[in-house]
Amino acid sequence: MDDVLVQYTVDRAIATVTLDDPRKRNALSARLVEQLSAHLRDAGADAGVRAVVLTHTGSTFCAGADLKESAIPGGPARGTARTLALLQQLLQLPKPVVARVDGHVRAGGIGIVGACDMAVAGPAATFAFTEVRLGVAPALISLTTLGRMTDRYAARFFLTGETFTGPVAQEAGLVTAAVQDAAAEVDTICDALRLGSPQGLAETKALITAGARDAVGQLGEATRALSQRLFESAEAGEGMQALREKRPPSWATDTAARP
Repeated sequence: MDDVLVQYTVDRAIATVTLDDPRKRNALSARLVEQLSAHLRDAGADAGVRAVVLTHTGSTFCAGADLKESAIPGGPARGTARTLALLQQLLQLPKPVVARVDGHVRAGGIGIVGACDMAVAGPAATFAFTEVRLGVAPALISLTTLGRMTDRYAARFFLTGETFTGPVAQEAGLVTAAVQDAAAEVDTICDALRLGSPQGLAETKALITAGARDAVGQLGEATRALSQRLFESAEAGEGMQALREKRPPSWATDTAARP
């Protein structure tokens, strides 16, 4: 039997979907995405579910792509297709999705946060678009994050790969709120969502996600192909090898000497 990598519970009309593969930092492996997608389908089809909370165990919400799977033949094609389908599913789900994050969020994990309708960051939350440091680009996840972040913040963090905190993520537009008690804040949001009608919530979500859904529909395949091409490149191979060996990649220049 496959390990359970994603937990699912329902309480008082709120489905909680919990990424539960802390050993791999909740990376987007084929099995984790399969289980996550199945639970999202269950929540979407359940007339008794009003909204979904997406959260995690361990110190990392999601580390992004499973780099071990990306390194095998055919891995980039399958991985990028899975990621695109997952982002589409989150955007199209007829129930509001609230991310509760109190850990590290990297690369593709930020794309998931961007695809959620609301996101609450706790004090342990940190974010980084790490793609440029690996020799790739935040192609697919740009579809769910560029529409939320200000242009200047997006340019800085997309291009530098710097780590930033929850309060900065809130200022940038990536998360709804950065608070000391993420669970309590999400509980408050869920209490408000319980007062909304199923039809009202579904149709309102369709309105607010229209831009992102259009972006995915128009640019999804092109960005998926770009992401695959970059993951298959020699430069990305060097970036991932350097990460495994815990050393700077060959293109990194010395930052110690400053004028």
